[in-house]
Amino acid sequence: MDYNVNDLDGIRPIALDLLERLKTGSIVVLVGEMGAGKTTFTQSVLRAMGIEDLEGSPTYSLINEYESPYFGKVYHMDLYRLNSLDEALDIGIEELLYQNVICFIEWPEKIKELLPDNTIWVYLRANEDLSRIITIKDENKS
Repeated sequence: MDYNVNDLDGIRPIALDLLERLKTGSIVVLVGEMGAGKTTFTQSVLRAMGIEDLEGSPTYSLINEYESPYFGKVYHMDLYRLNSLDEALDIGIEELLYQNVICFIEWPEKIKELLPDNTIWVYLRANEDLSRIITIKDENKS
């Protein structure tokens, strides 16, 4: 499904739509160029999950862990700084993906081989006028 967003206020209804699809163990990956809104979108979903103390993008720490009053433990990963799949395996990304918790992952291309088939893909594209097109797909990784 495609959504057109003209400003940040338009993200919340889309975040709520995504929230209806989530269950324990859901993996949501966000794909888009730098500045497309991956972190902003993720933070909107996290707020809708009842998480109030957001730490921003985990670009430097790679992983932020949260506790949702409705969904339990939630991970937000930003894999931009990963250099290889081996590095991801060394820090335990694969184990986190199969802990039966909800994970949001920015820059998932770096670990595509590790993602389960039921991953939810969110594509964000910024337009010249700063509006966004957000596409949400449930698709196999093949």
